[in-house]
Amino acid sequence: MTASTDTSFFGHPRGLSTLFFSEMWERFSYYGMRGFLILYMTAAVTAGGMGLNTATAAAIYGTYTSLVYLMSIPGGWLADRVFGQRKAVLYGGILIACGHFTLAVPLAGSFYVGLVLIVLGTGLLKPNISAIVGQLYGANDVRRDAGFSIFYMGINLGAFIGPLIAGVLAQRVDWHAGFACAGVGMTFGLIQYVVGRERLRPAAQRMASIPPPPAGPRAPMAAGGFTRVEWMRMGAVVVFFLFAALFWGAYEQAASTLNLFADRHTDRVVLGWSVPSSWNVSIQGMFVIMLAPVFAWIWMRLGQREPSTPMKFALGLLLVGVSFVLLLPAGLMVQGGGGVLVSPLWLVVAYFLQVCGELCLSPVGNSVVTKLAPARVVGLMMGVWFLSIAVGNKLAGWAAGLSATVPLPTLFGAIAATTIGAALVLFLLVRPIRTLMGGVH
Repeated sequence: MTASTDTSFFGHPRGLSTLFFSEMWERFSYYGMRGFLILYMTAAVTAGGMGLNTATAAAIYGTYTSLVYLMSIPGGWLADRVFGQRKAVLYGGILIACGHFTLAVPLAGSFYVGLVLIVLGTGLLKPNISAIVGQLYGANDVRRDAGFSIFYMGINLGAFIGPLIAGVLAQRVDWHAGFACAGVGMTFGLIQYVVGRERLRPAAQRMASIPPPPAGPRAPMAAGGFTRVEWMRMGAVVVFFLFAALFWGAYEQAASTLNLFADRHTDRVVLGWSVPSSWNVSIQGMFVIMLAPVFAWIWMRLGQREPSTPMKFALGLLLVGVSFVLLLPAGLMVQGGGGVLVSPLWLVVAYFLQVCGELCLSPVGNSVVTKLAPARVVGLMMGVWFLSIAVGNKLAGWAAGLSATVPLPTLFGAIAATTIGAALVLFLLVRPIRTLMGGVH
């Protein structure tokens, strides 16, 4: 059975199930650990933490989370030219699992070694597993966008469950137990990937039929040079990258600035039990799981009136900006000091709007890059796309460091102004960007 006729996984190729669960467990490990990472770094040494100040911890956090996605570019290049996508995902998963287990060892040097291993592993796995999803479908297969939406559900199922389990182990048992839990999750993902590898054979065969990129800068145009339309489409990817970076800079505040806000300024006691602040990171994943089918239905219901990709990006930026406008009153209430605690519902409402924005931008971006990128460099171009998340995470870490010295209302207001302003600019650029896309929708 070819990928184009395979409908055994909810109407999609069976290989999608392998990638769905592999990515779910990888995101379980990543978000599970990320949910308490900055809390661990800022916790007192007597409480088992590292005892770092907020600015230093935020700088480390921002650098780590940005490098995780920055390494997607060499990871995509290595897959395109050396390993192939399937082996790159396998090797990456092994490195990630080793990194989490290294973090679980309570030695001074193991913390940084573990982070480096996760960075290298994610750089190999993240862009290439998405590229394989795209190759499950033929060039004209109308199921591709829906397939990426299902794949995105797997990402967020892991993002929802990870902090709930790893976070409570870290904050209620031992920080290193949380790191070990993340390693176990990635191990489950590796097992799933190896067991289901035969389901990916159609995608591998399609990749094998793609001519390799030229061996060097002097290779003749016929051996791999890009056409004018291909250059235009790659230009569109760069434009999407710039606006996506601003979106992620605001959205990724969840595990840094807003995580610290939840830990220090919200009333988390429910029926006499203090909810772990690391659970805060699960809220976005929960909303994605709830809202993704709704958005898929909306796009299908709109039919020919469905917004274009650049219009969806603009809507995403607008929604994340409005979420920070709504956080301004909460920031004003706690800014005066005196130990004032606000309701966590302020964050819940903000996360709801942010996830609505995410569903306008992220799965759409994953899908459109696989359509815009020339097939022989799709791994590299997915790396460029994930670079936007790298830049966004670095911006998020930088903003978290500012939260120690800049008043929260000022910080929230600046983020809102930047993203809403970018949305307005993008609304004006919708038509020129659609021209760059060269017929891709």
